[in-house]
Amino acid sequence: MVARTLLTLCTAAVAAAHGDHGHDDQKIMAGPLQALWYNRLPGDGGTQADSVFSGISTFGRLPYLPCLSHKDITYDIAFIGAPFDTGTSYRPGARFGPSGIRQGSRRLNLYGGYNVPLDTNPFNSWATVIDCGDIPVTSYDNTFALHQIEEGHYSILSRKPATDAGKKGPSLQGKTLPRVITLGGDHTITLPLLRSINRAYGPVTVIHFDSHLDTWRPKVFGGSPSEVASVNHGTYFYHAAQEGLLKNDTNIHAGIRTTLSGPSDYENDGYCGFEIVEAREIDTIGTDGIIKKIRDRVGTENPVYLSLDIDTLDPAFAPATGTPETGGWSTRELRTILRGLDGINLIAADIVEVAPAYDTNAELTTMAAADALYEIMSIMVKKG
Repeated sequence: MVARTLLTLCTAAVAAAHGDHGHDDQKIMAGPLQALWYNRLPGDGGTQADSVFSGISTFGRLPYLPCLSHKDITYDIAFIGAPFDTGTSYRPGARFGPSGIRQGSRRLNLYGGYNVPLDTNPFNSWATVIDCGDIPVTSYDNTFALHQIEEGHYSILSRKPATDAGKKGPSLQGKTLPRVITLGGDHTITLPLLRSINRAYGPVTVIHFDSHLDTWRPKVFGGSPSEVASVNHGTYFYHAAQEGLLKNDTNIHAGIRTTLSGPSDYENDGYCGFEIVEAREIDTIGTDGIIKKIRDRVGTENPVYLSLDIDTLDPAFAPATGTPETGGWSTRELRTILRGLDGINLIAADIVEVAPAYDTNAELTTMAAADALYEIMSIMVKKG
């Protein structure tokens, strides 16, 4: 009875309160207000649309433009997803890598995006940087899927950049081309990406961060029961070497710590044109020594393609990957090594084998992947 009386009194009070404020006195605020949603950040930053935990995810909250369906869109650096994972040998799930990496990149420009160690801001520079979304990739036909990735990547790579379109560059036609960063996808995607690069640049130098060689002969890795099965995430560099996509004796692996079928795997790797930096070398020569080995091998003038498998990192730092190997580098060590490549002529890059389903709730792997790409993007911006 008392509760019913209190409810009646409360209802009456609310009604009275509404009665005291007639509609004539109210100002209805219609539509988003520019001053609220697109406020200027303090300091040297740019603009922030809304809180980093909301909104549609693009890489680093970059503008999204449908580049594949609109040939007139121009840019200097483009991110493109390749959601393919049917070439993996152990844990699938890297088809969700592009969306996971974008999710993990939301905080990259929270404070404006300035990269302190590299003294540059890749989000606020001379370069037009955008996210082009994903290449449509079938999950039913590996051969056709790899063709889709090659053609999609070449469509993004081969058009005029937004800046210095008339300037001479290292491409086969002597022109400057935009730089493309691909979000994988399992490591098989690097083969069609290198085929695309070869069409634009010819044979290219490769820096390969990975715990595995990925130069295995198809008979050794997978048994090669068919031509389709012979192309997978452990053999794509073998095929790339056979197809003449790699510049001879300028390529290098970094972070290797896999078991082998035997010493012949290393011999075959040499035939494919690679030098090897093993993960354990960091204990003796440190990050500076690893950086020196990479720089001495690839030089600063050659057009360089960088391929980064997230399993370069120890599973303690990046558990969400298809073929994890313990004994890897920390996120801090990898980022230091990547920064040490400042000045190298990176024309394109990929990051692969991020399988978000195996990540922690804290998104350790996707954040690590996004942060590594932040360093790579910063190097590209600094190179000009």
